[in-house]
Amino acid sequence: MKTSIVVFLLWFVCLCPGTLAQYGSSKYPLPTFDKPTYIPFESLKLAFWGESDTSGYASDWIYVSNNKIHQLLFQMPPGSFYRSTEKLRVIYGADEVWCVLAGTLVINNPETGEVHLVKKGDAVFFRKDTWHHGFNYGKEPLRVLEFFAPPPAAGTTGAYSDSKPYLKKFKEGQDEWIGRWPMSRSEVQRGFTMQLMEDSNLLWRFEGQGLVGLYAATEHLTAGKMTLLPGQKSELHTHGGDESVYLLEGTLNLNTPKSEGQQSFVLKPADGFFIPEGTPHQFFNMSDQPLTLLFGVAPNYFPAKK
Repeated sequence: MKTSIVVFLLWFVCLCPGTLAQYGSSKYPLPTFDKPTYIPFESLKLAFWGESDTSGYASDWIYVSNNKIHQLLFQMPPGSFYRSTEKLRVIYGADEVWCVLAGTLVINNPETGEVHLVKKGDAVFFRKDTWHHGFNYGKEPLRVLEFFAPPPAAGTTGAYSDSKPYLKKFKEGQDEWIGRWPMSRSEVQRGFTMQLMEDSNLLWRFEGQGLVGLYAATEHLTAGKMTLLPGQKSELHTHGGDESVYLLEGTLNLNTPKSEGQQSFVLKPADGFFIPEGTPHQFFNMSDQPLTLLFGVAPNYFPAKK
């Protein structure tokens, strides 16, 4: 999507709150699939998140939202934010990984006062019951890919959020460490509810020829990125959960050799792909440029042992 179009859409979001679209309605159904499915970016519907100028707004493109995993792309214009309100409480019953694709994200836990700066190419991970507010502190639109499990279909949003006591006062800094920083750095970091995930602290592994860096691997969600150099391929593999893929850069050839119907697909940047639990699949880089894909798998990364 061209930058000018993105900026216009985000301007429209902020100036037209009365046009909020609600996913899950008949007009904007949550996208679910029962077989391997190619999800071109152009096929996604745009929806808006937010309920007032107090909460702020963001635009959402949801790739997958079934009973196992939820993957979406959200965008915010420069200088914008989202915060909790008593009506819209931003605390969920899910593990979340946010990958910053463009711009600069500042994320705040208003309960603890934590503030983290997340730059393009990095990610942030936090677990269920973590309050979170977001701010675009860059000069360009902020674009974030989000993996979320257990998903909304499992009851982790909506009524779950409403059941949490509302924070009447937001903390936007940790005053208790003034006078003890950086001497108490290790103690501060042990108490973090959010983890900044840079290349230097990912859990790295090889899968076939693919280099995989994991942002998080919990009992609910495994999310990470894979890089394939020209001519490389992953191993043919399956997962113990549904997988949702997003192509960040390059050209991805994806094969599901034991599926009925179409088995080979070609993805371009911003396209997605859904792979049901237990489906053998393989990634190929048949171009002359490296490729990087982001993925989320829920609930289990490895297949159950027989």
